[in-house]
Amino acid sequence: MKKTTKAHLALLAVAFFYGGNYSIAKLAMADGFIPPLGFIFARVLAGLVFFRIIHTVFIREKVDRKDFPRLLLCGIFGVALNQIFFFKGLELTSPIHASLIMLSTPFVVLIAAYFLLNENITKYKILGIILGTIGGVLLILKNTNSQYLPENMLLGDIYVVINAISFGIYLVIVKPLVTKYNPITIVTWVFTMASIVVFPICFSSFQEIQWHNFNLQVGLGFGYVLVFVTISTYLLNAFALTELKSSTVSAYIYLQPFIAGSISLLLGQDVLTRTIIFAGALIFSGLYLLSMKRS
Repeated sequence: MKKTTKAHLALLAVAFFYGGNYSIAKLAMADGFIPPLGFIFARVLAGLVFFRIIHTVFIREKVDRKDFPRLLLCGIFGVALNQIFFFKGLELTSPIHASLIMLSTPFVVLIAAYFLLNENITKYKILGIILGTIGGVLLILKNTNSQYLPENMLLGDIYVVINAISFGIYLVIVKPLVTKYNPITIVTWVFTMASIVVFPICFSSFQEIQWHNFNLQVGLGFGYVLVFVTISTYLLNAFALTELKSSTVSAYIYLQPFIAGSISLLLGQDVLTRTIIFAGALIFSGLYLLSMKRS
């Protein structure tokens, strides 16, 4: 199997994990047992411990001192700001709004990659982003029957916008590192740098987590976010960036609502409609245009 094929499969897994994150993370925080910032502390701690152990035992790769400033920026944008504003935003807004706003990430990546990495903005990439956005919006608007209307939805939406921008910048500034180091080395140092920012800000909230009140729903949601949305996604994204452009990696965000809809079909929670088929065709067409190479 080609490495590029493996990279695309890794991104499919990332899209699947993130696709379930909006609802699962919100359910885990629903009863107030886990404060958003406490959740962030737990995520960074879990990622730091896991990757540090794996790196120390199996990789043992050293990092050039000149790359530490870039790694610090990756930790700030890719973990600290990204996670803090996502969970704070998700606390105030709805999963539908959050997932819709996250579709702006590829635009940020395309613009940042143009200025920072000199990646070309072709008409195919622009068309691919437009098609993917339309497809994602159609799928999300199809499920706007939620009655969840928070009072501070606008503030929550702004937080998610900051999160989307931060993650987009991360995908671009981490790109030069993935061609130089092992993916585990990168994520190990990204989480190490992020802990410098996150731990002082979030430790007091971490102490407020009501562990004794966890039920099965909260426990499973907590574990899902730590294992799949934190450890797995960062590692798989780092691997995918070794073979694909930042704009291609970010484009897979369009698959998140599509995968979420597919899961609901399998569980009998939804029915296959022309909207789902049409939106899915748009999303895959957009991904193809973004990933195709110029002849």
